[in-house]
Amino acid sequence: MKKFAMAAVAAAAMTVGVAHAYTAGTFSNGVVVPNVIHNGLADTTAVGLVNQSGVTKAVFWTFFDQDSAHVTDGCFTMTDKDYQPFVWANESGLGLEGKRGYLVFSVGGASCAAVAPGTGAIAAHAFQVNTAAKDVAYTPVIDGPLTYSAATTDLSTLGATSVEKVAGAAQTVPAAGEVGAKFSMRYYLQDGAQTNIVVWSTGNQEGSHTVNMFNDQQNRKSVNFDLAHEELDWFDPSTIAGRPANYVDGFIDWDAAPAFGATNASVFTYSVINAPIFGAAQTVLGFHRN
Repeated sequence: MKKFAMAAVAAAAMTVGVAHAYTAGTFSNGVVVPNVIHNGLADTTAVGLVNQSGVTKAVFWTFFDQDSAHVTDGCFTMTDKDYQPFVWANESGLGLEGKRGYLVFSVGGASCAAVAPGTGAIAAHAFQVNTAAKDVAYTPVIDGPLTYSAATTDLSTLGATSVEKVAGAAQTVPAAGEVGAKFSMRYYLQDGAQTNIVVWSTGNQEGSHTVNMFNDQQNRKSVNFDLAHEELDWFDPSTIAGRPANYVDGFIDWDAAPAFGATNASVFTYSVINAPIFGAAQTVLGFHRN
């Protein structure tokens, strides 16, 4: 793959997934922002939400760490047709600079006093804003509907097992006609470029995973990549042991289902590529297929 094709690939990737199992930009009872971090206002995740429920809705948010442990939460109300900005550096509270995690936004009742999971129609977008680099990188938002465990009755106290499924992600045990969780995850390491791959799931993904790594000449090498956390990982494919030196542009094939066994987990992947030839961060969704 030639360098000049990378921008086109990035743009295409953000639509190809939507045509199959990933969904983006639709309205439901909640969303997940799978990769959230801030280092002050100069480098922060920023989210924007829209309410099309027809009525006022309380939106409960919860920030989980990379192992899905509850860290902090809050609530705000949105009137119908409301747009709500949510800047993580402003909302996180003290002591969370540099702490990576993910956000769940859930629709409740008409006010923040109504804590039970509710119905409604919200949607969201997100970016990683870096003012020093003058860069605004697209952060994918996973659409709902969110499926909660039977024990989840209070959105203000969500825990590690509260959200069982996110419909906008790929599913490791798909229903009939749905797409399974087999991914082709892009990497680009040429001419000083850096890639980080995000893997998020509702199950325990921690461990070493055997995969096939391909370069842009269709050459294959079997390697392993390690996921160090249960639900959110941000890893650098250049550090994969056994990667041939000329594997600087290509993809990693990963069948995620064996990592979760019989558990039906929602899984979502994407790559963030920082290449000098672009001068900005590029976000590329992980392709997925049966």
